[in-house]
Amino acid sequence: MDRLIEKAFRERGIEKEIRCEDAFSISEEYGIPKLEIARYCNQNRIKIRACQLGCFR
Repeated sequence: MDRLIEKAFRERGIEKEIRCEDAFSISEEYGIPKLEIARYCNQNRIKIRACQLGCFR
């Protein structure tokens, strides 16, 4: 799953931060659970900004 997330982030130029809206979009487009994206971001110190629902910390 991490490789798929890494690929999606690389394609969008995401390195240090991601907008919540973009995380939701990646989740839908690639079929990745939102919590997996959150876990990946936490492990790789990628900040999630402009959270819509408080799902990401």
